[in-house]
Order: sequence, then C-alpha cells, then structure tokens
Amino acid sequence: MTASSLRIATRKSPLALWQAEHVAARLRAMHPDLRIELVPLSTRGDEVLDRSLAAIGGKGLFLKELEIALVRDEADIAVHSLKDMPAQLDAGFAIAAVLARGDMADAWVSDGFASIEALPRGARIGTSSLRRAAQVRALRADLEIVDLRGNVGTRLAKLDAGNYAGIVLAAAGLQRLGLQQRIRARLAPPHWLPAPGQGAIAVEARANDARVTALVAKLDDAETRRTTAAERALNAALGGDCTLPLGAWCAIEGDGLRLHGLLGDARDGRIVRASASGMDPAELGETVADLLRAQGGETPPSR
Repeated sequence: MTASSLRIATRKSPLALWQAEHVAARLRAMHPDLRIELVPLSTRGDEVLDRSLAAIGGKGLFLKELEIALVRDEADIAVHSLKDMPAQLDAGFAIAAVLARGDMADAWVSDGFASIEALPRGARIGTSSLRRAAQVRALRADLEIVDLRGNVGTRLAKLDAGNYAGIVLAAAGLQRLGLQQRIRARLAPPHWLPAPGQGAIAVEARANDARVTALVAKLDDAETRRTTAAERALNAALGGDCTLPLGAWCAIEGDGLRLHGLLGDARDGRIVRASASGMDPAELGETVADLLRAQGGETPPSR
C-alpha cells in the first residue's frame, strides 16, 4: 500500500461487489487522487452451500477470509453487509464506518402469490435464516420451510424453477442489484423485524490503522451508526450468535432511540417481543435483552 492507494477486500458475489464498488465510488469522490483496488475473495460461507449457516458456524464465515487479508496486509479495508458481522469483532479489528442505511425490511418474493397469507396449505418457503423461518411460522404454522443458500441470483433461479412457492430475501439487496421489481411485499417493522444491522453497509479496518480510519471516516452516518449500535448491542447481550433467531430494529425517537426486539423458535413459531426507549445504544440493548429473557426468550431452540 502507498499513501495514495487503498485496497478493498470483498466477497465475489454480485451484491458484495456492488457494495464494494459503492464504497469505492464514495471514496473516490472524497479523495480524487486515491487509487482504489478491489480484492475479491471467496469465503467458506460462500463455498459451503449444502448445509445451513447454523450448521456450519453462522454468518461470521463470510468475514474470516477478508479479515485474514487485512492481517496479512493484502487489503486495507473490508466491505460487509453489517447484518453479516458478529456482534463482537475479534481483537485488532474495528468498524471504521457505517454508511447510511438502505431499506431495512425483508422482502417477500414469489412468482404466484402476493403474500405469505395467500399461500395454500403446506406450501414450500425458501430461507436460510432462522429469524425469517420463525416469523413465517408465527404467521403460518402449516407451511414447509426449506433451507435456501446461495447468492441472490441463485436463490431467484431456484424460485423461478418452481422449487418454492416463495422466498424471503433482504429488500436492500434486491434494490441494490436493480431487482426491486421482484419484491411482491415488504416485510417491515414493527410487525416483522429484520436482522440487526440489516440494510447497512459496514467498512472494517485494522483497529490501529489511523491512516485508513481517517480516509473512510467521512463515510460514517451518525444516525445509522447509533441505531445499528443498539441493535448489535441487543445481539451481543443475548450471546452475539449470528445463528440466534433474533430480530431487531431501532429508530430515532425524539432525541433518543426506540429499540424493538424479538426472539423466535424456527420450529414452532413461538415468538417473544419487547421494546424500550433510551439514549445510550449499549444500555438500550441490554434493557431489551432483559425484557426478552423475562419472557423466557434467552435461548430459544433452533430448528
């Protein structure tokens, strides 16, 4: 790396590359003399598609190879979907910037049915998320939920091939890829809760790299940083496991914050919900975690 260059580690999927290019474009606009190079990498989370994320270790598998590139000085930053990042990063890494949040909602995608409620009994739903599965079951306990892995294009192709009556994806991912027309319905807060940090793009850097941190600092959106910090604090307070069937959404409320959380059971659709208001994101996350635990929601079983 030179003083006028920056290397961005990214996964190779079309959505990850879009996000990395978006960060690169923003940085070029702020630093016209900065030479930026993308470093596309394959992660274990991308490669192992025959098992659920819960079975192979969670969403953190999408980060490890990118973090190794940072440690080896093969890249200077890594760009992630914030929802894919564990609640606590390993020592030596930091979230240097959180960009302004896109659409936080999930999206119902189906070729034949306008909503989950419109499905016939026993219809097959594709999702790899325990959180999404729990909320689907809470709506319709009769539906069959089948694991669905792969990038956005792969998942849509499996839907279009008739393998599922519908699938649930992140709305922001579809919008960023120009596929917003595939969204039949938004599954949105406060009734349906997204993953902590969903819709936000994060820039990870070495914690002690002052030059890089200064370069990307202006990408940081204060409101998104604050609200997603509360969502991530809730995740951390409940153990920080990316496989936890946890939904979280925080919004600005006056000068403070309002955090909504849910824990679900992907097998029977049992869901507990809680919400609270506060000023400090970390304290608010702890408060909502305590409220969920009080309802027996500390360690809901997964499927």
